[in-house]
Amino acid sequence: MNILLDAVYLLAVVAISPVAIYRMLRHGRYRAGWANRFGHIERNRPDKKCIWIHAVSVGEVNATTTIIGELEKKFPDYEIVISTTTDTGFGRANELFGKRLCIFYFPMDFSLTMRRAFGGIRPAICLLIELEVWPNLVRIAHQSGIPVVVVNGRLSERSFGRYKLIKSITRKTFQNISLALAQTEEYAERFREIGVAAEKVIVTGSVKYDTAQVADKVEGADVLATQLGLKNDRLWVAGATGDGEEQIILDVYQQLIEQKQFENLRLAIVPRKPERFEEVANLIKQDGFGLIRFSEIKKKATEKYLATESTENTEKKIINHKSSIINVILGDTMGDLRKFYSLAKVIFVGRSLVPMGGSDMMEAAALGKCTIFGPHAFNFKQAVDDLLKANGAILVKDAGELFNAMTKCLADANYASQIARNGQEIIRKNQGATSRTVAHITKLVIEG
Repeated sequence: MNILLDAVYLLAVVAISPVAIYRMLRHGRYRAGWANRFGHIERNRPDKKCIWIHAVSVGEVNATTTIIGELEKKFPDYEIVISTTTDTGFGRANELFGKRLCIFYFPMDFSLTMRRAFGGIRPAICLLIELEVWPNLVRIAHQSGIPVVVVNGRLSERSFGRYKLIKSITRKTFQNISLALAQTEEYAERFREIGVAAEKVIVTGSVKYDTAQVADKVEGADVLATQLGLKNDRLWVAGATGDGEEQIILDVYQQLIEQKQFENLRLAIVPRKPERFEEVANLIKQDGFGLIRFSEIKKKATEKYLATESTENTEKKIINHKSSIINVILGDTMGDLRKFYSLAKVIFVGRSLVPMGGSDMMEAAALGKCTIFGPHAFNFKQAVDDLLKANGAILVKDAGELFNAMTKCLADANYASQIARNGQEIIRKNQGATSRTVAHITKLVIEG
C-alpha cells in the first residue's frame, strides 16, 4: 500500500509540475525550502523534546498564535517547531515566530521523505491545524507511538465529499488520529463518519475567535492615517480580496462616489495574495482611478518624517480632493491589513463574492467594524452563522446587494454602529477554544 501511495504521489507531482514551474518562473513561488520539502530539517534545540505544529498557509498560521503562546507556558522545556506549505504562510510564520521558533517548509508526504523528516524533528506530538491529514505522516507517527492531533478541526462539505468517495482507502489513516478537536458539532460528526473513533472527536470551538483581538484601536493606525492623508475622509476597506472581486468592488465604489453624500469616501483594496498586487494595480488604473501604492509610501518615508509633514503637502501627494481623479489605495504590503481595518468605516471581507471559501471576518468584527461578506465564505461557516444570527455582519449575494448594503451603512451611522457592536460582542462570547484545546493536548503529552 505504501509503494502504491508513493506511486500515486509521483504521478501527481508529474501532472502538476508544468503549473508549478510556470508559477515559479512567473510569480516566484515554490523557489524556497526544497531541502525541507525533501525531509532535510534541523531543529534549533535538538536536545529538547519537540512539539511539531503544521499550518498550511497564512490563515492556519494565524490560528496558531494563541495555542503556541499557551504551549510555551505549559511546556517551557519543549522546543516548538512549525511547518507551513506556502510561501506566504512561511513568511507569516517568520513574522510572528521567527525570533523564537524553528520554521520550515512541510516535507512532501513520500514515505522516504517523511521518515527522513521525522528523524530530524523527532516530535513528541504532531498538531495539524484544521485538517492536513497526510497518510504517510500519520502512519509513521502511529508506528512510532507519536500522537497526532487535528487542532481547530474543520472538514468542509467539499472535503468531506471527497473523503467519502475514497473512505475505504483513507479510513485507516483517520482511525490512527489520536484526537480530532473540531470547531463545531457538524464538523465533529464528519470526522466520525470518515473514520476517527467517536471517543476521539471532541468539540472545542474555533481558536480563531481567540486570535481575533477585540480592540477599538490598533497600534500604528494613527501613523497609517497620516501616511494616507485621510483626515476627514471615510474609508471603505476591501480586505483579503480574490481574483474577480476587485472589479466588482471598483464598480460599486464608482457608483457610490457619484452620489454627493459619499464624495468623501475613500477605498482601500488589500488583495489576499502578494503575487496579485501588480494585477490589481493595473486594474485600478484601467478603471480610470488614480493609484496609491502603500508600499511606495512606506518605502519613501519614515514614521518620524510623516508625523511632521504638513497636512497640505500630504493631501497633495495622497488624496487631492480638487483633482478630477479619485485615488484608490492599494494595500500591497504584508502585515498591515489589521491597521487598514482599524481605520475603516465599513469593511468588505474578500474571497467571498467569488467561490473561494472566504477570508477571516472575525478579525474585522473584533475591531468593532461594520463587516460585510459574500455568499461563498464556507471556510468560516461557524463564524458566518454566529455573526448573521446575532445581526453582527451583513451577507450580500452580488454587486447589487453590496451597493445597497454600502449605501445603507454609509447613510445610516446608527445602523452601521449597531452591526459593529453586535459583531464585536459575538467574538467576545465565543472565545475560549484555546484553553480547551491546550488542555487536551497537555493530557496527551503528559500521558505520552
